[in-house]
Amino acid sequence: MATFYDEIGGMETITAIVHRFYEGVAADEALRPMYPEEDLGPAEERFRLFLAQYWGGPTTYSETRGHPRLRMRHAPFEVTPAAAGLWLKHFRAGLDSVDLTPEQDAQFWDYVTHAAQFMVNTPEG
Repeated sequence: MATFYDEIGGMETITAIVHRFYEGVAADEALRPMYPEEDLGPAEERFRLFLAQYWGGPTTYSETRGHPRLRMRHAPFEVTPAAAGLWLKHFRAGLDSVDLTPEQDAQFWDYVTHAAQFMVNTPEG
């Protein structure tokens, strides 16, 4: 039985989405400070492995980092609704950079929009 990961093209597609996303983050004055590492490569790798695992690909993320604990891992950063919106803008660019069917795009987008809203931990202002 094929997973969503397999259906969208596996690691090649996830890698392309995440790479385009981080190109946007690297140039974003509001989001870039949330990534304290000078080199975004390790963050890109973690996100790539997380998404691959989430969608049914290799379980490398959990094998190397344990449970995702997304809210806990993002707790040190002030994630406002505006920051979540910027995050989604860059993720949208990542999705737009690959060839997904409208149904696959909608499924992926639905997940990330909910995830972005879930990460908000600071009101605007």
